[in-house]
Amino acid sequence: MYEVADDIAPGVICDWHQGRGLVRIRVDRHATADQFTQALNPITEEVLANWFQLWRGEIVSVASPGSPLRVVYQVSEFLPAPLVEIRERKGAVVLSVASTASVEEFVQALNPSLEELLAGGQWFQQWEGEIVTMESPEVVLA
Repeated sequence: MYEVADDIAPGVICDWHQGRGLVRIRVDRHATADQFTQALNPITEEVLANWFQLWRGEIVSVASPGSPLRVVYQVSEFLPAPLVEIRERKGAVVLSVASTASVEEFVQALNPSLEELLAGGQWFQQWEGEIVTMESPEVVLA
């Protein structure tokens, strides 16, 4: 889940916390689309260490040879509303963000799209030896 933050440390654009069935990424309200997309890319690399994609029967991780799992945020000058576009393929998710999107607009557009992506059953988290999916007990939003 992405959140708009007003209390991030000075000079920090994004921070994150991960738990069982939960990833919370906070983005400084005042960041521009260029700033927050650049800041989100290294954070997502850390988050993905515990996440896996099931692609046509194959489990893909950050360590998969040939198609290591990556999520890339990029700014698009040509993207109209809803301001965020997600494209998924084996080992990769590309999130394009309109260059004019505020952090609040980004969060409002992205969270429902991610819920839909995760509800498709192709993503899971390994948390302390347990496989956690959207259907796992007590999972609200991963």
